[in-house]
Amino acid sequence: MWIKPRSQPFGLLRRYGQFMVSAQTFAETDVNTPRITDGPARSAVGSAEAPDPSRDPACGSRYVLGMRVDGTSYRETAEAIADLVSAGDGGAVCVSTVHMVMEAFDDPEFQRIVNSADRVTPDGVPLVWALRLLGIENAKRVYGPSLLPTVCGVARERGLSVGFYGGSAGVLDELVRRLWRRFHGLDISFAFAPPFRVLNTEEDQKVIEGIEDSKTDILFVGLGCPKQERWIAEHRNSLSCVMVGVGAAFDFHAGNKAQAPTWMQASGLEWLFRLCCEPKRLWRRYLYHNPRFLFHFVRQLAGTSR
Repeated sequence: MWIKPRSQPFGLLRRYGQFMVSAQTFAETDVNTPRITDGPARSAVGSAEAPDPSRDPACGSRYVLGMRVDGTSYRETAEAIADLVSAGDGGAVCVSTVHMVMEAFDDPEFQRIVNSADRVTPDGVPLVWALRLLGIENAKRVYGPSLLPTVCGVARERGLSVGFYGGSAGVLDELVRRLWRRFHGLDISFAFAPPFRVLNTEEDQKVIEGIEDSKTDILFVGLGCPKQERWIAEHRNSLSCVMVGVGAAFDFHAGNKAQAPTWMQASGLEWLFRLCCEPKRLWRRYLYHNPRFLFHFVRQLAGTSR
């Protein structure tokens, strides 16, 4: 864990990297899904019936197979995050893909977690198409890896601090360096690469204390779906920052993974590029969930879905 000393933002970067490397000596097993807290939520759990007006962006929201997706934009989302910081009650932002929709379709509890977020952006191009078919004609993609620098830009403008939770030690080290070079004056206050397992109660409490002590305003969480959304929901009562789940954005911005060519992203074929890059890890996400999404969304349009 690294908390930036206010007086010397670069001086302890090496120590931060060393700590994170040592943190990886925890047993590195597969990450298990954190349990959802039984405590009261910061905001009411979202309903599948109608959007909550307090979270609804100006251009509207729709439910795709029961999961809310907002017709928002990069700037609107970034400004909404900054406004949540100003309100002082924390918050949660999800960037949604077909994978997230199907996880929510299969798991009502996860659907409630996503629907209770302050923003649910259409990260995947198929969800942009879905919003347009459901009546938001000017719907645009708000892609997690592109949202991250947009939010960093707004954070610098408003004097807000940002932090990072997830990824590996090397990825976070490079990510922090690149962001400092790109956004001169950006206040990066916290970074931690957790071990590849669920933290025990004592370890988790130390993470919470570290984030709070760092005075982080916006925390980017890069654990992948659905782990990051569950982690955010579990910690929403404990943390005062606004949390934004950004999936693989850390790897992309650190240069650890390649992004799909622009033409593949625009044509909705990014999934094919990622599948070819990581077939063993991603085959189920795309070859199982994508056809199911298409089938059930057609049924929704026809008025026969649940």
